Amino acid sequence: MHVDHLLRLDRLDLSLVWGDEALLGQEIAGVTATDLEDPARFLQPGEVVLSGLVWWSRDGGAAKTDRFVSALREAGAVALLAGEETHGHVPRELLDACRRHRVPLVAVPPHTSFRAITEAVYLRQWAELNRHPASHHALPENVRLDLDRALEHRATAGELLDRAFAHLGTPVCHLLTASGRTVARTGAATGLPARESLKALAGARGTTLRIEAEGTDFDTWYLHLPEEGRVPPKILQEIAELLGRHRRREDRGRAERGPAAGRLLEAIGTLRADPGRLQRALASCGLAGRPSYTVVAAALEPDGNAGADGVAALTEALGHLPSTPFAVALGDDDAATAVLAHGDDTTHVTTERLREVAELIRSCRPESAWRVGLSEPVAATALNTALAQARHALAGTRTSAPSSPRVARLRDLDGLEMLLAGVPGHVREIYRETVLGPLTRAGRGSAAMLLETLEVFLAHDCSWTRTAEALHVHVNTVHYRVARIETLTGRDLSRLDDRVDLRAALLSR
Repeated sequence: MHVDHLLRLDRLDLSLVWGDEALLGQEIAGVTATDLEDPARFLQPGEVVLSGLVWWSRDGGAAKTDRFVSALREAGAVALLAGEETHGHVPRELLDACRRHRVPLVAVPPHTSFRAITEAVYLRQWAELNRHPASHHALPENVRLDLDRALEHRATAGELLDRAFAHLGTPVCHLLTASGRTVARTGAATGLPARESLKALAGARGTTLRIEAEGTDFDTWYLHLPEEGRVPPKILQEIAELLGRHRRREDRGRAERGPAAGRLLEAIGTLRADPGRLQRALASCGLAGRPSYTVVAAALEPDGNAGADGVAALTEALGHLPSTPFAVALGDDDAATAVLAHGDDTTHVTTERLREVAELIRSCRPESAWRVGLSEPVAATALNTALAQARHALAGTRTSAPSSPRVARLRDLDGLEMLLAGVPGHVREIYRETVLGPLTRAGRGSAAMLLETLEVFLAHDCSWTRTAEALHVHVNTVHYRVARIETLTGRDLSRLDDRVDLRAALLSR
């Protein structure tokens, strides 16, 4: 299938933005969807790249766009299919970069899904293969039949790998996720720590194939063989396609379990949990009968909670925790939320492990930050309390304090700023207006001056001299301004309680 074949499919409604006849005649070997700023390590030669352009912004757009398109050219991509839904159009900078690097650019309208494009490519490729049955398969027929039977009988990914490579002497091979988690490996392969896996995926040595399935930046699978040339490329492609079928089956199963996880979150989200409903919800997720549970809430930034991507990121992170059953769904606050079941109190271990995993998750989408809040361990009857704890801990990680952990338990929130971050926004706004309102209404010039003076005065432990030095004013000026602040707010800055009130109001901005 060539690039221009895609443009001729009326049902996709694609439109050519730029590309000459020679470039449009290039053959498509596969499809990759990405919104990474630098997707090079996840691309294979001959692929068309689908991008929703989430990574693009007007600020620094030209340089960022050039890096993105340059990565496509260096990886051997045959076209960029750019979605119009995010920005309403294909940015001019993208057109210029594609023309400069000679990468065909195709616009994808909002009503055309990336999935439809992916299916169109692979259906066409399979149709072309079926017209040439003699050269269709590279795997021996007995191996193909054995793998088909194994897939039908729901063999694990590890079993499929061993069977697929057995006739080749079972070379070392790992099936890895984008965050470095090992899904499976052949019997000849030793275990790889996640960070070593990421180095292997990013390195120039060996052979890496992306498994085609509806994955995200966080849970895409890659077949990696450290010994390059050990297995013929056509055989690797067939094995990768088989693993893609296995992955799609797993994804369907996960989607079927999604409603059960959603019902569990609904059950623990009530003010007073219904014990019967809660037990049924836990049982439907396979989590009933455990002595201890932890609730985890997570968010992606700058994308907010990012819906399905947020759930995928949390699911992938928890996959790095061995032997810990869990259920994940999107909470009613739009944060990805999970319930973990423990045999004992392992929350401290879970917290430390998630702190390690956080960097792995962030490597999947470097432009995003990943924040996590965990509850304390609780019995099943207190899961509604644990949910509130996890959400408060998550909110507390938004603080800008340098010491703030991005993965935090409630007991980590040991400062006033982190404590206030968990207070609902509308409550903070009312408190701020009540305490600081008189200052903000003191006049255009006075308001900013008085607020700055108050902030510096409190930050310097109410020292007149150090405040004057920091503000570059005379100490008498500081005395005058503080007196005016006290008059307007009705607070006495010589009293600790009043200082705390004003400091809390400043932190609530």
